[in-house]
Amino acid sequence: MRVPFLDLAAQLETTRPDIERAVLDVVASGRYVGGPVLESFERAMADYIGVDHAIGVSSGTDALLVSLMALDVGPGDLVVTTPYSFFATAGTVARLGAAPVFVDIDPRTFNMDPARLADWFEREVERRPRVKAIVPVHLFGQCADMAPILAVAAAYGIPVVEDAAQALGARYPVGGDVGTSGGAGGSSIRGGTSGSQVSRGVSHGDRPAGTMGTLACFSFYPTKNLGAMGDAGLVVTGDSHLAERVRRLRNHGGHDAYQHPEVGGNFRLDTLQAAIIAAKLPHLDGWHARRRKRAAYYEEHLAALGLELPAPVWGRDHHTYHQYVIRVADQRDALRQHLAVRRIDTMIYYPVPLHRQPCFHYLDHPAGAFPNSEDAALRSLALPIYPELTPAMQDRVIEETNAFFRA
Repeated sequence: MRVPFLDLAAQLETTRPDIERAVLDVVASGRYVGGPVLESFERAMADYIGVDHAIGVSSGTDALLVSLMALDVGPGDLVVTTPYSFFATAGTVARLGAAPVFVDIDPRTFNMDPARLADWFEREVERRPRVKAIVPVHLFGQCADMAPILAVAAAYGIPVVEDAAQALGARYPVGGDVGTSGGAGGSSIRGGTSGSQVSRGVSHGDRPAGTMGTLACFSFYPTKNLGAMGDAGLVVTGDSHLAERVRRLRNHGGHDAYQHPEVGGNFRLDTLQAAIIAAKLPHLDGWHARRRKRAAYYEEHLAALGLELPAPVWGRDHHTYHQYVIRVADQRDALRQHLAVRRIDTMIYYPVPLHRQPCFHYLDHPAGAFPNSEDAALRSLALPIYPELTPAMQDRVIEETNAFFRA
C-alpha cells in the first residue's frame, strides 16, 4: 500500500461539484480580474477569520511583501522574525532592502521564543530603533505565544505582522477580555500599534490566528489546509487605513485608472482562484476536525517510541495540524529512508534554517547561532496527515515506524 504525503485528487472527489460550478460561473461572467466574486470571497474570509478587512492577493509570499510595503519597510530597516520557517518569511524582507533579524524558536512548538525576542530588544539598544516590524510565524498550524510577543512590540511601539500562512483556523487562548486597542477594553493582548486587530464573534478567551497583530498574512497554496488550484494569498487587518493602502499597493499603487500615488505591484488575486477557495471554505472546519483526529491517533500509537511528538500547547482543538512534525534523535534520515522503501512518503520542514541559507551569509551568523532551529532542521520529519488519509494508511505509517525502532 502506498501512503502519499498528501492526496489532492482524493480531496477533489468531495469538492468537485462545488468547484466546477464556481469556476463555470466565473467563466460565464466574463469578470476574470476583480469583480463581485472576489469581493464576496473577501467578505467570506473576513467573517471566517473574524476581522474587518480581508484583501485577496496573488500568493502568501506577496501577502507578506505587500504588508511590509504598507508599513514602509525599506533599505536600512530591520524586521525581526524566526530562522525556522519557509523562505518567504525572510526573503520578502530582503527584497525590500531591509535586513531580517533572527531570534531562535521554542523547541516545543517550532515558533518564535518570546523570551529570546525580549532578550534581543534589551540587548540591542543601538539597533532596535531601526526595527520596523516583528513577524512571528504560526508554524505547522499552531499559534505562536502571542501575548508576550505583543507585549514586547507594544513596549517599543513596533507593529506585528502575523505570518499565518499555515494556520488558518488556529486559535490562541488569552485571559480576560479579548478586545484589543480600538476594541472593548482590558485585554492582555495588544498589538504594537493602534491598528491592531479586533476579532469579531470570538469565544471568550480565544483569538484566531490573524487577529492579533497589526496585519496578518495567509497562503492558499494548493497544499495548505484550504488550498487554491494555484497561488493565492490574503492580507487581513483591523486598520482601515492600512487596508486601503494594501488594496492600492496590490494594484500598482493606484485605484483610479492610470493614477498612481505610489509604486506598488501586481499582487491581485485571480478571480478563478478566489472562486475555488470560496467553494472549499465550507468544508474547512470539518477537514480540521479530521486532521485533529488523525493527530490524536498518531499520539496514541507513537508515544511509546520515545519520539518527540508535536506539542499542542494550547490544546489540540486550537491546532489545525497543517503538518504533523516529529523529532527523531540521530536517526531521522534512516527512518525516512525506511519509510520511503515501503512507499510511505514523508517531508522535511525545513532542512536548512534561514540563517544558513547562502543568500543570507552576509548576515554573518555562524553555525550554532540559533541552536534550537538548527536542531529542528536536523531532526524533524513530517508524517502524512490530511483529511483523506484513511485509517488503513495511517496504521501502515504507525506499523512501519514501530518496526523501524524495533529493529
